[in-house]
Amino acid sequence: MKTTKKAVKVQESSGNVFADLGFRNAKDWLARAELAHQICLVIAKRQLTQAKAAEIMKLDQPKISALTHGRFKGFSVERLLRCLNDLGQEVEIIIRPTSKAGARGDTHVLAAVMETGSKRNDGGYTHECSRKN
Repeated sequence: MKTTKKAVKVQESSGNVFADLGFRNAKDWLARAELAHQICLVIAKRQLTQAKAAEIMKLDQPKISALTHGRFKGFSVERLLRCLNDLGQEVEIIIRPTSKAGARGDTHVLAAVMETGSKRNDGGYTHECSRKN
């Protein structure tokens, strides 16, 4: 039996999978995904069970399960920020003008890592959130 190879069309990502997939409000979805990722990192670092994490964040365990499996529909940015606070994380919101006058601003989630990284002028350490595949 002869097999034929079919060319696969590959498109480079824009950096926002939600925009690439045509989601409305893609930037909001990406921000929520980044926040959810940070929550998962804290849960893992503290070696919390889903039940203990749920207790700390005042949620039920199935919501923690959904969050850790990338299902964050129903979680607003504000709710995810509260979860991070409940997990003992400081959250700072910085507002600044865009670099191009008249351009619409963007929302980015950055994670500060106090143990490693490059030192900031204010004594803290910064590291942009990145995911391992």
